[in-house]
Amino acid sequence: MISLASDCLLFELSSGESVPFSAEMISVEVMGEAAEVFEPEFVKHAAASVFHYFKHDLGRETISVAEFSGALEKVLHGLGFKTQAGDEVVTAAETAGGDLRLLAHESGEGWELVFFPRLRDALRTQLRHSPQHIRFHGLRGCVRRLAGAQRWGPRCQTLHDQIVGFMRGCLSAEPRTSDCTLVVE
Repeated sequence: MISLASDCLLFELSSGESVPFSAEMISVEVMGEAAEVFEPEFVKHAAASVFHYFKHDLGRETISVAEFSGALEKVLHGLGFKTQAGDEVVTAAETAGGDLRLLAHESGEGWELVFFPRLRDALRTQLRHSPQHIRFHGLRGCVRRLAGAQRWGPRCQTLHDQIVGFMRGCLSAEPRTSDCTLVVE
């Protein structure tokens, strides 16, 4: 008997066949039509989280594709997304959002002095629609642009943490009629 690699789970297909997948391999398989909606890093992290849950938290070695997909769907739903028939993943109607890379680009040479007020305004604009979820994407690209960095370094990590903290602070300071979840990726 061949032993299963430590970073793999056996996925039971509907045909009865079992195929070993690592977290990285399953994220590629899960992408499918969702590639048009999500950034690859987002799907990779979501699939890796579900994979880790089954492999390490529950101690499983075998799982059905349907069970994994159901768990991933719950994670995506919790982050403000839903699935439709045909397994096409789309953002929920109650979700608003923006592109942080675009905000950084529009800030021009003003860098952070211009970026942070623009970010606050963008967040306020999204909150006016009273969404249940606000999703901003492009954080890494935004940070690298603002920091003027080709590679990720300590300055980038500090700026990353400042942006996320700033967004949390702005969200908690704004008056809202209902709870709102903020997703920054």
